[in-house]
Amino acid sequence: MAQRGYNSNLASEFHVLSTLYRLGVDASLTLGNRKAVDIVVAYSRGDSATVEVKAIAGKDDWLVGNVPVQPKQRHFVVLVSYDNKIADPSFPPRCWIFRHEEVIPLIRTLGAVRYIRRRDVLDTAHTFEGRWSVLKESD
Repeated sequence: MAQRGYNSNLASEFHVLSTLYRLGVDASLTLGNRKAVDIVVAYSRGDSATVEVKAIAGKDDWLVGNVPVQPKQRHFVVLVSYDNKIADPSFPPRCWIFRHEEVIPLIRTLGAVRYIRRRDVLDTAHTFEGRWSVLKESD
């Protein structure tokens, strides 16, 4: 089961990277197993942004233990859900794109576990789902 979890995260990082490239965004995947930044975005004017991708294969809550609780400028969190269809490559995953400061209020703690409830994310779907434009270069 641990292998499947890792594969959903890796598949999600590549999905986000692919979407950014489709939008004309210059982005690079970072490598490593325990990293806080999954993707670095380079903008033409010389600055950059970082992206953290959190994925679930099912319809669960997202574990976000390494997402900082203090706001980071030019940092984004993309929550990805395969809605129990990760084995079906024809199913597009659902993605919610948050600026870091927007996702912090959704983080909950239960003992040592930090997570974001699926219900809270679904309640924000009209605002954050598919909001890829926030990762494109802006002033």
